[in-house]
Amino acid sequence: MGFLRNTRDALGRELRRLTHQPMYFVLMFLLPLLSFVFFAVLFQKGVARDIPIAVLDQDRSTLSRKVTQMIEETPTALVAYGIQSMDEGERLMREGRISAVVQIPAFFEKNILSNSQTHIEAYISGSNITVNGLLSKDIQTAVTMFSAGIQIQLLTKQGLTERQAMAQLQPVRFDKHVLFNPYINYGYYLSPSFMPMMLLIFIVMVTVFSIGTEFKNGTAREWLASADDSMGAALLGKMLPVTVIMFLLSLVMFVIIFKVVGVPLNGSFTLILTGTLLFILSYQSISVLIVSIMANLRLSLSLGGGYSVLAFTFSGLTFPIMAMYPAMRAVSKLFPFTYYTDLFVDQMLRGAPARCSLPDLGCMALFIVLPFLCLRRLRRLCTEEKFWGKS
Repeated sequence: MGFLRNTRDALGRELRRLTHQPMYFVLMFLLPLLSFVFFAVLFQKGVARDIPIAVLDQDRSTLSRKVTQMIEETPTALVAYGIQSMDEGERLMREGRISAVVQIPAFFEKNILSNSQTHIEAYISGSNITVNGLLSKDIQTAVTMFSAGIQIQLLTKQGLTERQAMAQLQPVRFDKHVLFNPYINYGYYLSPSFMPMMLLIFIVMVTVFSIGTEFKNGTAREWLASADDSMGAALLGKMLPVTVIMFLLSLVMFVIIFKVVGVPLNGSFTLILTGTLLFILSYQSISVLIVSIMANLRLSLSLGGGYSVLAFTFSGLTFPIMAMYPAMRAVSKLFPFTYYTDLFVDQMLRGAPARCSLPDLGCMALFIVLPFLCLRRLRRLCTEEKFWGKS
């Protein structure tokens, strides 16, 4: 009962501090909500469309215009420029106005009608891997379909039916089935990544700020005394408001992800909520460890910010973890965001069985033991004035 009473007293003091410091409102409400809205608007279209390209048509024939039309009818490519030379196309690409140049050679139609092989060349900017992949796929598909149409016409003129011509043209048919995200919607993929990423950044920042300001302002002894010198109760009372507010904020995040962005939920929302709570607690625990070691608000915020940003790099969202060097795969395990991302994707898109997400929950729960290792250090920081007043 004494521990609960001490926790209640520390909690009451912390709630009063929350209402008197505007920075808490900025870090716990304003900036997180603005970041959620920003990413919801950013990924509203979901799929990249109408990427501008240029076409150099050196044949200017019926067939060259037909293949240009087929390229423009693809979901990704928008023929924004009809250029007169490759120098003009190079200039447009260097200026960032186009992402690809398609060159249709002279005598394109003549070579096709005379059964001679011809070619179409595409120069695609590799500076953006996503755009490169989308344009390469769609331009190649358009040209392949155009070529297949020519071959089918030639074979039907030789007396084959369209079905026979298709079988001869493509004796082995390849069917691709994209699972879980068949529309290749970037909103489905990135919104559930960037929004939790922003959430964790603000969890770290507000946790470090709430403890670090006690040392900076020299109020650490008062904080400890509010819990009758129980460091555990003092820390619990300080962390509870952040935990509750961030969890409620995560519910707003889910409304935006599932209702506004429209991301499907194929698995267990209960598991996602459980994982979210552990996710919040794990990053609060890491923040307590950081500020306990550094005993300096400015350095703790810098270290916490750097650690938070690295989480996205090692999450496997940009570069697959399975393709990393073994040492880098080991480093990725030091970030709760890695496990939370796995759980989120498993339950959101894949609809994986609950047992597949239990290891991720267990790994996030391990981080929660960190504050227990810091209690003695925190007590020293709260009682020795040489640690106070550092910015």
